[in-house]
Amino acid sequence: MTARSSEASAVRHTWGGSLRLRFTLVFGMMFFVATAAVLAVTAVLVDSSMRYSLEVAFPDGYNLEPGQSAEFQNYLIERRSAYLVIRERIFESVQLNLIFKGGLAVLAVGAMATTAGWLVAGRLVRPLSVISSTAERIAGRTLHRRIDLQAPAGEVKSLADSFDSMLDRLDEAFAGQSRFISNAAHELKTPIAVHRTLVEVAMNRADAPPEVRRLGENLLAVSARHERLIDALLTLARAENSLTELVPVDLAELAESVLDSAAADAERRGVTVADQVEPGTVTGDPVLLEQVVRNLVDNAVRYNRPGGEVAVRVSVGRQGAEVVVDNTGPVIAAHEVPVLFAPFRRLTDRVGSARGSGLGLSIVRAVARAHGGEATAQPRPGGGLTVRVLLPVPGPTPAVAPGRPGRPLTGSGSRRR
Repeated sequence: MTARSSEASAVRHTWGGSLRLRFTLVFGMMFFVATAAVLAVTAVLVDSSMRYSLEVAFPDGYNLEPGQSAEFQNYLIERRSAYLVIRERIFESVQLNLIFKGGLAVLAVGAMATTAGWLVAGRLVRPLSVISSTAERIAGRTLHRRIDLQAPAGEVKSLADSFDSMLDRLDEAFAGQSRFISNAAHELKTPIAVHRTLVEVAMNRADAPPEVRRLGENLLAVSARHERLIDALLTLARAENSLTELVPVDLAELAESVLDSAAADAERRGVTVADQVEPGTVTGDPVLLEQVVRNLVDNAVRYNRPGGEVAVRVSVGRQGAEVVVDNTGPVIAAHEVPVLFAPFRRLTDRVGSARGSGLGLSIVRAVARAHGGEATAQPRPGGGLTVRVLLPVPGPTPAVAPGRPGRPLTGSGSRRR
């Protein structure tokens, strides 16, 4: 679909669903129907009155009496015919003049009435516009704002008050959820930290046998996995909640930091990472956005094949800032891609033993949507996955020519990790 057709579709959708436009059309149609009916009744009444008046002024003729000369009778007949012609012309002229000038008056007054209807309809639906705009701001930012409509008691005032009551309940529910998340984080992490400390103490005892050390290593691995799972759950819950910290964030800097921290793991697995980025500033939560890039890079390295490749690109286009992570790996069918974004759902060949919690891409999509963006994925023909995260940028988005090279994080733009 072209840009022009998209704009036309948007205009049709906006005006087609406009309550103000519908009110105006109803007012205009009712006025035109009423004035047309009045004009029709007026034409009938004028027709009846004019016929009576013209018949009195111009009688049908004169009586022809015996004894009148033929010349005089012909004169009377001609005079009667002339009177009939004059009467019909006067009648037709009055009718045409009434219909023409009355129609012009109907159109002129109808246009003024339609304009007045547009203004009146705008005043009538103004409270609904206030409710709608406030609801959009609340949905995009915070639940602490209220409509608080200052209007006389009525249907619209009742609607606004009901909406405020619903927001109060939602605000309380989300506040309770935030408190629960904070308490759960403390209550879940504290026992694991104590457990890890006890295991490390037991392992580091001088008389600890090798069996105890191996058991301790396994227990520490399980504890680390539980900690990662808890952190992932808390991050997912925070991403699905309303964002509180919104600051300018450069995705290029985030990608550079994440790639530097993932260098050791990539080198250990023999994975080559190529990066091509350009500055792209978005407004959002820096911690969550960094988690998005980190999850994408970690998954691309972790679920890759030995000697595989990972390509990380950050660019800015007409639609916004885009982070693309492309990696080689096992072949994935197209119908299996949606499963990767579901919490705790992983493909069999991507589960391994305990390499992940199954929340990586779920967090990526939740954070992207919380920032007004979207995360998509598609399988690569030779195996592996390409994940794209599109985020809106503040202000006008600069146009980037296709194929424009980005600013590499290193001199070569590709490095072995």
